[in-house]
Amino acid sequence: MSILQYNFPTTIRFGAGAVQELGPYLKKHQLGAPLIVTDPTVAQLPFFKQLISRLAAQSIAVEIFSEIHKNPVKSDVYKGTDYWDNTKRDCIIGIGGGAAIDVARAIVLRVNHREDLFVYDDLIGGDVFVTNDVPHFITIPTTAGTGSEVGRSAIIADDETHQKKILFSPKLLAKIIFADPELTYDLPAFITAATGMDALTHNMEAYLAKMHHPLCEGIALEGISLIHQSLETAVNKPTPQARANMLIASLMGAVAFQKGLGVVHSLAHPLSSLLDTHHGLANAINLPYGMEFNIAGAEDKFKRIAQVLALKELTGEAVVNYLFQLNSDIHIPHHLKEIGVKPEHLETLSDLAIADFAHPNNHKPVSRENFKELYHKAL
Repeated sequence: MSILQYNFPTTIRFGAGAVQELGPYLKKHQLGAPLIVTDPTVAQLPFFKQLISRLAAQSIAVEIFSEIHKNPVKSDVYKGTDYWDNTKRDCIIGIGGGAAIDVARAIVLRVNHREDLFVYDDLIGGDVFVTNDVPHFITIPTTAGTGSEVGRSAIIADDETHQKKILFSPKLLAKIIFADPELTYDLPAFITAATGMDALTHNMEAYLAKMHHPLCEGIALEGISLIHQSLETAVNKPTPQARANMLIASLMGAVAFQKGLGVVHSLAHPLSSLLDTHHGLANAINLPYGMEFNIAGAEDKFKRIAQVLALKELTGEAVVNYLFQLNSDIHIPHHLKEIGVKPEHLETLSDLAIADFAHPNNHKPVSRENFKELYHKAL
């Protein structure tokens, strides 16, 4: 596989071996002291240790910050900023899945914006306060799921209330992304499945979101198609092509969801913040139920999704049945009770869901009672 370059929305170097271009890129831009932000698991993987060794051989002095939660919180960002302050770095590299890259991006923001982090919450207009310069920022994804590497926002939860906040600014877009499918080859099947369903959720919800944005809708449909072709293979009998397809579909989902997300993410976010559920898994289990809720009023769009999925019946119900079967095929449970959710959690989950930022973009309104009913159905 050759390494290709896409300039959308920023520079993306895509292909097997792309990560080996990191050192020469840093040298070219006279950057010799990066802060690498990753998670504790990635920090122990062979590819990561090899990458650090290669950078050291090129006289690049790396500091590593990996003290982050799998569902990141504000204190993670503050600790990472302390690393920046104490080690005199000149750029930030986010390596990993959505959690690591979100924390990296939030540190990028905080370096020269020292008000309380949530002053910059986009949902209260905080983006207008992002006025100062930010460090040179590079992203390297290791999962095919969130697509955070191409984003301009970071989702960070409050340590105490568990409510998720969204930090946004065009300044937070990475200067360059090294998207190397080889970094996903050693992912366990469960992570491949959960992150893959996360990417599918991004593409589907973006396509259905109420804002009119034909560019994003076209990207989302192609992302859905690539995931349909590749996810089951990537989970059960991985091939380089399936891994590459999933990585590009993940990128496409993140580009598409600048149009908005919807009810599924508002169901999933509280599970992650309250119960520490893996975000992709939370989306995967809730996706069929959320899509069933969304059929009414979006029948034509569901027909188009069914066409992309090559289903015999071009209906929303057929799409929902497909999603349940796909979850079965990649060993994702169908019910929340199978991942530890209990009836006594549902009231708090419903409170957090109605306060979530994603569902206002859903094509039909969602009430607190709707959320409670959906949680009951998924339980």
